Amino acid sequence: MAETAAALAAAHRAGTLTPEETVARSYARLRAHNDPAMFITLRDEADAITEARALPMDAAGAPLYGVPVAVKDNIDVAGMPTTAACPAFAYTPVRDATCVARLRAAGAIVIGKTNLDQFATGLVGVRSPYGVPRNTFNADLVPGGSSSGSAVAVAAGVVPLALGTDTAGSGRVPAGLNNIVGLKPSLGLVSTFGVVPACRTLDCVSVFALTVDDAWAALHAMAGPDANDPYSRNRPLGQPGPMPLPVKLGVPRPGQRLFFGNRPYEAAYEAALSRLNRLGCEIVEIDIEPFYETARLLYDGPWVAERTIAVKPLLDSDPAALHPVTREIVLGGLRQTAIDTFSAFYKLEELRRVADLTFTQVDALALPTAPTAYTVRQVDADPVGLNSRLGTYTNFVNLLDLCGLALPAAITDRRIPFGITLLARGGGDAKLAEIGRVFHADTALALGALEEPQAAEAPA
Repeated sequence: MAETAAALAAAHRAGTLTPEETVARSYARLRAHNDPAMFITLRDEADAITEARALPMDAAGAPLYGVPVAVKDNIDVAGMPTTAACPAFAYTPVRDATCVARLRAAGAIVIGKTNLDQFATGLVGVRSPYGVPRNTFNADLVPGGSSSGSAVAVAAGVVPLALGTDTAGSGRVPAGLNNIVGLKPSLGLVSTFGVVPACRTLDCVSVFALTVDDAWAALHAMAGPDANDPYSRNRPLGQPGPMPLPVKLGVPRPGQRLFFGNRPYEAAYEAALSRLNRLGCEIVEIDIEPFYETARLLYDGPWVAERTIAVKPLLDSDPAALHPVTREIVLGGLRQTAIDTFSAFYKLEELRRVADLTFTQVDALALPTAPTAYTVRQVDADPVGLNSRLGTYTNFVNLLDLCGLALPAAITDRRIPFGITLLARGGGDAKLAEIGRVFHADTALALGALEEPQAAEAPA
């Protein structure tokens, strides 16, 4: 049977499969996959099965009835340690993060806490004392980060849904490198109460899934204002319908497209644009340099200091507890001045006006999720430089309050996944889902790293 969240919930409702059988199968698949770096803390299997068995019958109508989910280990799950991939930081919360509580209310069963780049600082997935989760297509490649464990858990078929976070691309780059969907919602749409901050003003809870519809179901369950989160917003979610035509998609001018010598990715991007055009989208070339300039603000500007705030007590008391690369990055926040901060704020407002103008000309942007892919060995040799390259098309998104949907697009002849990301102004989440599910279905790619095909047609 299909391994999507929608198919599993339907099977549970029909009685052809029980939630406890599905949860037990998740643990069996995890053991068979044999990647000890995927999870930091795994929930006791018997407890998870007991919770699944105890789901009330009146919960059968819940959209995620009996669906196993994994949670990035910078998001609180009651009774399970939150480490943010730093043992010295660990604590055990007494209540769920709001997003986790809402998934559980929708019928989901949490099976564990997944690995990540420490304090969600990185796009590579290798900055963790708990090991490096294996890329599901090539173990030599980085899995992408910072939500590494969540992405590989979905791509490997251990769970059909997982939560990540996304500040600079952490919910999109791992999706692209593992052939799955990564949904980064509009800022404030999903509460970050109970999430360890990276950059508190920019952080989002993200979703990894095998299909756009599954990701949307999770978003729908979690979305909505939360009085506990001062950055929560009451943003209308909407509901995806058929893809509207025509759709104008902005793409970089040919001379502005960066792939750092990765010719297969460059060819795959051209093919993706041709596919979108065939599906009824008008491709409009734009000047993407202002977006690149915005991206440079993220790590050259005061937002690094937000990361410093989050780890300052540990930095003061036990700096050796931090991963060396993470420590070097957050130390940079101590060098920021108030003058630097306001200068960056002024510049960002100028760039936002340019971005707003761009979105009067197009409905969305269609960009590579990542410009290239690197091996673990390459990243170890140049941890900051190559990480920065992976964020070429992601680092500006949260600064500009855009929503994003990362989609599988191709598997290159080297068996490396390539993905594209659709970006729209904040509040355009449903619009991206309308385009994204049609595009993904048209690729006819298998789901994640599984042999399982997609449904024959995109849902209307």
